[in-house]
Amino acid sequence: MINFLHTFEPNPILLSFGFIQIHWYGLILVVAMLSAMFIANRLGTKQGLKKDSIFDLSFYLILGGLAGARIYDIFLELPYYLSHPAQMLKIWEGGLAIHGAIIIGFLILVLFARKNKLNFWQIGMIIAPALALGQAIGRWGNYFNQELFGLPTSLRWGIPININNRPAEFILDKYFQPTFLYESLGCLIIFFFLLVIIKFIEKKIKKNNKLIILPLTFYVISYSILRFFLEFIKIDTTPILGGLRWPQITSLALILIFLILIFYKTCSSKEKNLLK
Repeated sequence: MINFLHTFEPNPILLSFGFIQIHWYGLILVVAMLSAMFIANRLGTKQGLKKDSIFDLSFYLILGGLAGARIYDIFLELPYYLSHPAQMLKIWEGGLAIHGAIIIGFLILVLFARKNKLNFWQIGMIIAPALALGQAIGRWGNYFNQELFGLPTSLRWGIPININNRPAEFILDKYFQPTFLYESLGCLIIFFFLLVIIKFIEKKIKKNNKLIILPLTFYVISYSILRFFLEFIKIDTTPILGGLRWPQITSLALILIFLILIFYKTCSSKEKNLLK
């Protein structure tokens, strides 16, 4: 795979029939969503949830996640989209920010759990590994679109980037850090860790029901840490505040929010609490 990444320049178009074009990005997104739905269905069935409920939740999360990811990306690159408004709807060409999907997905989980009188953390236990696997697959869409790559590199696994897609300050460099690959592998590791955590919880849940918060919390915090450090080598355009890139600020905010939720959930003596 290393030789493949280093040798071949990725092409965003998979197939072309006259004016009809099939993009790698769109195909990979579909595979990622179907894989995530499969995992959610398997885990949800084991937890005793109805298949109709799992399907409805998956449907809401996919639509809401896509909308949130697109809106968030538009915010990050607002000057570009204001100059090219027609590009706002072309999600098959890329431009989906996962933090937007996570934020909207969190709100959808809260509303869905309350409406259907389900345990928020139990649903999170099902969705967290599905999302991690979906991200691990979906990040390959960035590779074929030649986007979200990192700093120039001489490493054997550096990916060639077309001169038209290189930032002006790196116009003479050909090979760049494959940050998509680092994030894909990181999410895959998170996915397998989540499966182990869920297996552990299923054995211990009767003795300590507070363990149910672990999967979703582990996903959000571990992914946020992964993303925080990857941002140091990314070179795509994004707002910067206090010397940090905006995705780093969002990652830190998500970590803080879930640490507060952990404290609230584990330390509160009330039977009724937020996100019960």
